[in-house]
Amino acid sequence: MILESFANPNPERDYRIEMHCPEFTCLCPKTGQPDFAEIVISYVPDQLCVELKSLKLYLWSFRDQGAFHEAVTNRILDDLVAAVAPRHLSVSGKFFVRGGISTTVTVEYQKK
Repeated sequence: MILESFANPNPERDYRIEMHCPEFTCLCPKTGQPDFAEIVISYVPDQLCVELKSLKLYLWSFRDQGAFHEAVTNRILDDLVAAVAPRHLSVSGKFFVRGGISTTVTVEYQKK
C-alpha cells in the first residue's frame, strides 16, 4: 500500500499534526491471533503532509500480516519518513491487553 502526500500549505511554520487510529489490527506472528491497537502518529511536516485516506488504507493493510509490536511500530515510522520526510515524527502503538499484558511502543524520528 502506498502512502500519498500533498504539499504542506504552510512550510514556513512549525506546527504539529496528530492522528489517532483506534482500529489498528495485525496478527501475532507466534499464534496467528489478532492484535488490536491504537496507533498515534504525531508529526511536524516539512514540505509534504500525509493524505489521510491513503494512511487509513495503509494501516488496514497490516490486518492479515504477522508482526511483532516493536517491528510494526518501527515500520510505520520508517514508511512515513520515506513518504513525507517530516521535521519530526513520533509513532506510538498502544496495543490492547493480551494475556494480561498491554504494550506501548513509541518510536521517534528527528530530521538532521
